[in-house]
Amino acid sequence: MSALRSFAPRVRPSLRLFCLPHGGGGASAFAAWADALPPWLELWAVQYPGREDRFGDPFPADLDALVAALAEDVEPLTDLPYGLFGHSMGATVAYELAHELIARDRPAPEHLLVSAREAPHDERGGRVHLLDDTDLMAELDRLGGTDPEVFEDEEVRALILRYVREDYRLIENYEPRHYPPLECPITALLGDADPDLTPAEAERWRQVTTGSTELRVFPGGHFYLVPQRDAVLRALLAALEAHTVSGRRQT
Repeated sequence: MSALRSFAPRVRPSLRLFCLPHGGGGASAFAAWADALPPWLELWAVQYPGREDRFGDPFPADLDALVAALAEDVEPLTDLPYGLFGHSMGATVAYELAHELIARDRPAPEHLLVSAREAPHDERGGRVHLLDDTDLMAELDRLGGTDPEVFEDEEVRALILRYVREDYRLIENYEPRHYPPLECPITALLGDADPDLTPAEAERWRQVTTGSTELRVFPGGHFYLVPQRDAVLRALLAALEAHTVSGRRQT
């Protein structure tokens, strides 16, 4: 099954935006974004295996396998200029996807937008995927963004923790390669109360591109983009409009 979901297809988009969710997240996290975007921008949300409508799909062996599978789906849609947005784990996946598409002789992204994640060369690894269920739920509670009520049903809790644990396994065992720097602009976004990332750390994304970099800080924690959705979308549009003349004409 394809990993891509389009909630609001465009008739004549000038640019496509591929959105990659956080670990434990799904494509539905971006469903409300699509209708809020202008007609020149077509949003495609990534659905990782093992959840929502891909519940029966097997989990990838590692992050490289995930990225390779995503590239298969994204590659045909790079006939138009495109941008990549990733939140938390999704930021790392977006970075790797950019390099994978370039390796396949596809155009580079016009813009890479990375949210609530340290730069690849600062990846910390971790052992969250090895925690028992109680401690794993405590970690999710620490970060916020997960309604505690979803864990009240034992069967639902087991299903959610299964794919959350798998996502943590992927990102905590990720080992970044030494790539040539990207040439596209990068915008790093984060909440000012994120418990795991400081603005100074987010600014280190500048080391992976020869293009311009920008830091956008919003009120909130690790999942700042939920209450700050409208402000985040304005920031995305401000970054992406520069890459499409037709886009500027239609705003």
